[in-house]
Amino acid sequence: MADVQPLHGFRFAQELVGDPAQTITPPFDVISPAAQTRYYERNPYNIIRLELGKTYPTDDAFNNNYARAATTLAEWRLEGVLRQEQTLCYYLYQQRFSYAGQSYIRTSLLARVRLEPWDAQVILPHEHTRTKDKEDRLQLLRACSTNFSPIMCMYDDPQGRIRRVLAHYAEQPEVHIQDEVGEEHLLQPITDAQQIALIQDFFAQRQLYIADGHHRYTTALNYRDEIAAQRGGLSSQDGANFVFMALIDVDDPGMLVLPTHRLLFDLTEEQLRQLNAEQLATNFTVKSLTEATDEAMQERLASANQQQPSFIIKTAETTLLLTINDHGQQLMKESGHSEAWNALDVAVVQKLLLESQLQITAEDVAAGHHIRYEHETQQALQALQTGAAQVVILLQGIPFRKVRDVALADDRMPQKSTYLYPKLITGLVINPLW
Repeated sequence: MADVQPLHGFRFAQELVGDPAQTITPPFDVISPAAQTRYYERNPYNIIRLELGKTYPTDDAFNNNYARAATTLAEWRLEGVLRQEQTLCYYLYQQRFSYAGQSYIRTSLLARVRLEPWDAQVILPHEHTRTKDKEDRLQLLRACSTNFSPIMCMYDDPQGRIRRVLAHYAEQPEVHIQDEVGEEHLLQPITDAQQIALIQDFFAQRQLYIADGHHRYTTALNYRDEIAAQRGGLSSQDGANFVFMALIDVDDPGMLVLPTHRLLFDLTEEQLRQLNAEQLATNFTVKSLTEATDEAMQERLASANQQQPSFIIKTAETTLLLTINDHGQQLMKESGHSEAWNALDVAVVQKLLLESQLQITAEDVAAGHHIRYEHETQQALQALQTGAAQVVILLQGIPFRKVRDVALADDRMPQKSTYLYPKLITGLVINPLW
């Protein structure tokens, strides 16, 4: 199964870069152009210069953001700004944060993990990837031969073996950073040979489930194959055979999968008529919640969803709680997907409501026709009030165990169905591939 190894990671030398909170960023794919500029200005050694460098009109095949990242990486290593661990180690990485008024701690193990082809069923995906995203990351890998940020992966630990090991190292973290939104990031190297062996042995019996970073994993596979072709093969321990990961217990209480509500717009009068209670009753048990407060509405949804896939449809006039009925369940069995996929509320919305009831195809959804997405419930409801949306479909967050079950069934989650919170930070540790 998974080959999870310690690494000689690189970290910023605090005495040279100053406050480490000034050198980190969120993941590259959530950084806006304005945020990119802000990170550039924050500190001359901010990781943004490596992970998501600026582009300029004068860029060409030889002078571009990837080439500049490679030059900067070499300079920082030469200057001692980035220092490599002398001892092989794992890293305990914890995030302390708040969401909806509640405090959480999420625990990760940072490691390098041997790349496996998808069909080996050692590392399992749950979503499809886009070519554009993969090409950008491949260009950066070619230039720098370095993982600047970890892929988020999950594992099963029902007996809590790794949980107990990591708890021992959480008492006195070597690094303690508070980022710009108030989240705390704690890092502690694990260098004890006995504990390293225990961790390796544990994962040798486990599959891993990619939570976030499918594009980067596919890119790492492509990069490995390129390097192997150039060199006429790779040794077993060549860095190109590995990728940097943050490994998280499926049952970690800080692993939040937030809901992604659907906002519908540009619907015809005929489509809107399909959303009345009588039309919906074919595939759903329908209950009116028009008089319910927002809080009561969410409580009713949570209760219903424990029994069968359920969601709320809200228009300017009505609020309906829909729970799949026997007829709807029979139709879901004809979806061509796995049982795990059919049991998802977001899959029921896609198949029975969008495609069957409203004739909004998967191609429409992929192209952004008629549908937008919002993670915050209040923002979704506000879109309804302002007229930015005609219909709001309120969903619940999906426990990651359900995502894992879809991956184990060799299936893929519906589009925009998993929003993992919080994101992993970039810039604490980087993984060289040489």
